[in-house]
Amino acid sequence: MSAQAVLSAVRARHHYVRYNVLALILLVTAVNLGDRANLSIAGAPLAKELGLGSVQMGYVFSAFAWSYVIGQLPGGWLLDRFSSIKVYAAALFMWSFFTFLQGYVDLLSTATAVAALFALRFLVGLVEAPIYPANNYIVAAWFPLQERGLATSIFSSAQYVAVVLFVPLMGTLSHVLSWHWVFWFMGGFGMLLAVYWLAAMRAPDRHPRVSAGELAYLRENGAMIDIEANKRTGKVGAAPAGSLVVLLKSRMMAGVYLGQYCITALQYFFITWFPIYLVKGRGMDLLHVGFVATLPAICGFTGSILGGAISDRVLKRGGTVTMARKIPFVSGMLLASLLVLCNFSDSTAVIVALMSLALFGKGLAQVGLAVVVDTSPPEIVGLATGLFGVAGNIAGIITPIAIGYLLALTHSFIGAMYFVGAHAMVGALAYIFIVGKLERLELPPALRAAATGGAA
Repeated sequence: MSAQAVLSAVRARHHYVRYNVLALILLVTAVNLGDRANLSIAGAPLAKELGLGSVQMGYVFSAFAWSYVIGQLPGGWLLDRFSSIKVYAAALFMWSFFTFLQGYVDLLSTATAVAALFALRFLVGLVEAPIYPANNYIVAAWFPLQERGLATSIFSSAQYVAVVLFVPLMGTLSHVLSWHWVFWFMGGFGMLLAVYWLAAMRAPDRHPRVSAGELAYLRENGAMIDIEANKRTGKVGAAPAGSLVVLLKSRMMAGVYLGQYCITALQYFFITWFPIYLVKGRGMDLLHVGFVATLPAICGFTGSILGGAISDRVLKRGGTVTMARKIPFVSGMLLASLLVLCNFSDSTAVIVALMSLALFGKGLAQVGLAVVVDTSPPEIVGLATGLFGVAGNIAGIITPIAIGYLLALTHSFIGAMYFVGAHAMVGALAYIFIVGKLERLELPPALRAAATGGAA
């Protein structure tokens, strides 16, 4: 690289528009995760008021994941064809509206209330489906390869930001006012945020504050800067028939999908049953749960940022993409498996410490979305991310229900800890033995031509 090019790169790094974009993505994704977790905070008083058992709560918890899985591929198709920013805004407003309505389910009879709660959670999951594929699209456009691991880890850390920002607030609202306010606050805030998103977010080539230097830096260092522009000009159409087969036939992607299934099982334990575990399994009150849960979340956030930083540092020092992505994932999932040790302690401090270590490890492993951008054909990033979401969020269906049945059968969380810990171990083994070398897949020439309007 010439001295002038180096100087241009240094100057470009002092323009932080892409980090402002990332901050907004992080906030919206934290609201997204907060709306997934709000039922776990309101769940104990809501279940008591409506007379719901653990199996019924397991099914209600899983309602989100059923529709989230169903919506992944259609959501990816929408994003491959239409503006990610507009799809995102519509989804944010709609899921927030459905969240707001959950605060009124107790106005119905018990049976109808349960059905309405399941239906509303189902609708929330359906309209949230495009969000992570959209995040991938926006980060791919705004961040070069050597910054993408950290950028992806930052927005992936939203699940921990949600716990730090929103769980104590939701716990306080539920304790001081009522469980209804959990849904009313989160829904109202999300609808207002959707309006701001639509006003503030732009693609790199259309952002009013992006400099020519930053734009050149992005383009020269692997940012997929034209990914949205190509959709506006008709250079990219819907993913052609047969694209899905390319992804499904890849052993590499099979290992990536299995790893995502396993890490999502951990995620759904923490956003569904974990607060109830602390209340019913460890005897804490709901107000303290909201604050106790923040320590593991802070550790998860720290691990997530560190995992992305390690990944990018390996690349900057000449390491391969395979090394950069596998090192944090495998080490993180092995650490997360240590949560099974909770079964051997009665100390609240030890339990919180082990959960903090497990979430730190899970955070380290949160590089899967960067792997998707690294490996998927550029023409079908949305579809590839959607399939990745399907693979992961099947765990969102199975995990809450399985834990609900384990509790009903054993009246203990011991089996649940083994169930979740085993997923962490299997995820690590998938990346070690199945994934192999990470490399970009390519569509066959005929499919590529169909995806790009005839230009093979």
